Amino acid sequence: MTDNMQYHIQCKDGDINRYVLLPGDPDRVDLIAQEWDERKFIASHREYRTYSGTFCGVKLSACSTGIGGPSSSIAIEELAELGADTFIRIGTCGAVREGISCGELVICSGAMRQDGTSDDYIDKSYPALAHHEIVLALIQACENLGISYHVGISCTTASFYCGQARPGFNGYTQSGFSHKIQDLQNAGVMNFEMEAAAILTLAGIYGLRAGAVFAVVADRNNNVLEYSGIDDTIRAANEAVKILASWDSLKQEKNKRFYYPDITGGN
Repeated sequence: MTDNMQYHIQCKDGDINRYVLLPGDPDRVDLIAQEWDERKFIASHREYRTYSGTFCGVKLSACSTGIGGPSSSIAIEELAELGADTFIRIGTCGAVREGISCGELVICSGAMRQDGTSDDYIDKSYPALAHHEIVLALIQACENLGISYHVGISCTTASFYCGQARPGFNGYTQSGFSHKIQDLQNAGVMNFEMEAAAILTLAGIYGLRAGAVFAVVADRNNNVLEYSGIDDTIRAANEAVKILASWDSLKQEKNKRFYYPDITGGN
């Protein structure tokens, strides 16, 4: 296609910046872009809605992925083709570990690969890990903004109902549903969600940077549903991009490949 136009996201060369925020919901792209200093609508096609702009002088983009691994993998493939190399997934989740409340954030350090999509790319033994710089940037962003957060492993599932130990239509269930949450708790898993494993796996294979931050909207231990914390994920992700850009500039200045705490010469 002309100008390297991408089939699904309908974006072309020059449309996408290096840093990209990835909400699932197309409407959330508008909320993200409202926080920027400048914004330009790029495209809206199927589940993919895209803006590019600047935040605190940093050029960035936001593109929705829809729900689940298949559509998320398409977004990564096509955005990377247009030059994006740093991705932050912004989503919602259900908390599994005790002590995590609705409205708080979970910063994903890695994900269990129950998504299905990542299996098409690599053997299950390959880990879905968040890039350490993005994890650190999200932590610093939450600290800067005074946002309550947790850090740990997520469980990415291919289905919202049975995959997350909920009954299906007409109460359909399997014996494993009854102990899945307890098994995850025993392993210290933080939450259920549906996109991170595919995004992190593809980023690892392709040498890109990716991470994820989620608003807790369901407390599965206490059967509480509260749709809150979305604004905080947007604030944290935008702030994290600003932080990453400053670190990337510093790495270039110091001729270093990775950011590390003593890179500034401190203790």
